[in-house]
Amino acid sequence: MASTLLDVPAQTTQRTGRRRSAWVRDLIAVLAIAAGCLWLGGHPSHLPAFLRDAFVESSKDRAVSEALSLIEHDYFRKLDGGALVSASISGAVASLDDPFSHYLTPAEYKQFARPNTFSGVGLEAVGNPQGLLIERVFSYSPAERAGLKPGDLIVAVNGRSLRGVPAETARNMIRGPAGTTVELTIEEGSRQRTVTLMRQVIDEPSVYFQLKHYKGKPIGWILLAEFTAGCAQEVREAVVTLEREGAQGLVLDLRHDGGGLVKEAQLIASTFLPKGALVVTMRSRIAPPLVLRAVGGELAVGLPMAVLVDRDTASAAEILTAALKDNHRAVVVGTHTYGKGVFQELFPLSNGGGLDLTVGEYFTPNGHNLGGGGVREGAGITPEIPLSPAVVDTDQGLEAALAAVAKGR
Repeated sequence: MASTLLDVPAQTTQRTGRRRSAWVRDLIAVLAIAAGCLWLGGHPSHLPAFLRDAFVESSKDRAVSEALSLIEHDYFRKLDGGALVSASISGAVASLDDPFSHYLTPAEYKQFARPNTFSGVGLEAVGNPQGLLIERVFSYSPAERAGLKPGDLIVAVNGRSLRGVPAETARNMIRGPAGTTVELTIEEGSRQRTVTLMRQVIDEPSVYFQLKHYKGKPIGWILLAEFTAGCAQEVREAVVTLEREGAQGLVLDLRHDGGGLVKEAQLIASTFLPKGALVVTMRSRIAPPLVLRAVGGELAVGLPMAVLVDRDTASAAEILTAALKDNHRAVVVGTHTYGKGVFQELFPLSNGGGLDLTVGEYFTPNGHNLGGGGVREGAGITPEIPLSPAVVDTDQGLEAALAAVAKGR
């Protein structure tokens, strides 16, 4: 028993000794490999070609890294490394001479990813020599509760006249932190009235709709501001509501709509086109063509329809317009559209920023590219019912679209 007890520490010591020897050998091997890697990192030409390609940055990469390092280290005044990286990416994007490709700094990318909300009173207004002319009032907003409506003219904010004040400056005077108040003076003919509104966080809707009447005929009007996530469902709900209210036709208003998500354009087209109808074909340099078709769930079957467009109707808004036009589902009213024939993809970057990069071209169901070749502006979509630029963005423009639907165009 004693012998057995004495044997235990001897065996343990022997095993421990072997482990120490192995550990020392492993450490020496690791240090040797590390030293070799450090030496080869500084002498990449000694590496085999396949290893050099896999583990060593290219001469182009090294040149960029060297230049940024030299500027940050040796420039006569201290620089922010992050800002330097952002500036270099911005410069690379600018060299593309592409008005649709952009670099978003980390702050800009964070702002871009936020929900479409702001703090204010819930209205949209355009500049006027006397102040701001209200174009749109959001539902359930302070402006709506105060009885403000499209066509009202705001001539003063907090007692300050807006005559001659730039439109954006005037709009900023109305905006402010939620919970604070702002006083608006509204001109109605020869009279003025003043209302005090409490600002709140406004969830800006992408879709606004209303039942209009043209010569006694009820026609649904759907305004789509931009193609944001979920807007297709909002359009569907608008169509269902308008049909329930007795609409005998529809006007889809895409004036000033600069586009957005192509997937939403496909889903909105599916609201008005039979399943399988061609919506758009997208072609890029590195992937097979992507063909998007209507996915089903068609509504408003048989109702006459018009799409109202202007010079600012672009991108996804042009894709939707062309899909409805080429499939003979709607008549197009207005001016020629913007003429954008390319699409972008947003890539997040490791520094927190993002790269919004042109990655391909799109083609309408009839096979047309609306651009002017590459990233240049093209002819866009030519309406069947043309309007002058002076008319299209006024009430007369909407009246023309309503008239076309009333006639069954």
